[in-house]
Amino acid sequence: MLKLKTVSLLKHRSDLSILPEGKLLINTINAHSYNTALKDAEFAEALLKGGALIPDGASMVLAFRWLRKESIERTAGWDLFEYEMERLNRKGGICYFLGSSKNTLKLIKEKAKTVYPNIRIETYSPPYKPEFTEEENQMMIDAINAVKPDLLWIGMTAPKQEKWAYTHLDALEVNGHIGTIGAVFDFFAGTVERAPVRWQEHGLEWLYRLIKDVAPVYHRECLVPVEHHQRKILYITSINEAKKSSINGLCNDDNIRNQGTVYHGDNRNDEHSDRRDATDRYLHDR
Repeated sequence: MLKLKTVSLLKHRSDLSILPEGKLLINTINAHSYNTALKDAEFAEALLKGGALIPDGASMVLAFRWLRKESIERTAGWDLFEYEMERLNRKGGICYFLGSSKNTLKLIKEKAKTVYPNIRIETYSPPYKPEFTEEENQMMIDAINAVKPDLLWIGMTAPKQEKWAYTHLDALEVNGHIGTIGAVFDFFAGTVERAPVRWQEHGLEWLYRLIKDVAPVYHRECLVPVEHHQRKILYITSINEAKKSSINGLCNDDNIRNQGTVYHGDNRNDEHSDRRDATDRYLHDR
C-alpha cells in the first residue's frame, strides 16, 4: 500500500543527475495520483516498484514537511522532461513519444527540430480508449522496439500511463530512461499553457489550472473525498500555503485577468456563476 510516511521520493531536482543509466522507469506523484493509488492497487504497485518516483506537486512537498519533518523539493514532470531532453541532445540519440493525438505529436516533432536538433523524434498515437487490446499493446511495443530509443516518454494520463509502462516494462527495448509525463506533451507542443513561473514558484500551479478550467480541476485536486488523515493533510496544507502566498498580486497576470472566471465577479458569465454556486453548496454540505 502507498503510504506517505514510508514512500521513497526523489528529494531534490539536482538528484536527477544521479539516477542510474540504462532502462529506468520514472513516475511522478501528486495529490491526484496519490488519492487514486489509495483506491487502485495496480496503480500503487506501478508507482512503488518503478525505478524512481518524483514529487510533482506542492502538496507532496508540504505533506513531507508536516508528516515526516523532511524538506524536499518539487520536481515537476516538465523539469524531468527538460533535464532528459537536454542531456540526450548533448550526445545525440532517439527519443520516442507514445501517446496523445497525431496533431499534438506533429507539433512536438516540429518544435523539437529547433529546440533539440540532435535528437531524432519518433512518435506513436494510440487509440483513445480506457483499455487496449493485446494486439494494440503489442503494436505499440513493436513500434518502440523497432527503433530502440534512448529515451521514451509516455503520455496517456494517470493512472493509465503508469500502469501501461510498468506492465510492459520488460518487453520494451529502451536504452535509457522511460518517463510517464502526461500533460508535458501538450505543454511542449503548445496546445496547453503551463502556469507562469511566479505561480510555480509559490506552489500554486494547481490554482492556476483551477482558474483556467474551474469545475473538473477543482473537483479533482481540491474536493476529493477525505477518507484518510494523510489525505486531509494534502488538502489542508495546499490551502494554507495558498493563503500565505500573495494571491492578489499573482492574479494580476494578464493571462488570468482575461479569463472571466473566479476573480471577476461582475464579468462572470452565467455558466461560471452556476459553477461557483454549485461549489459553494458542495463546501457548505461538507
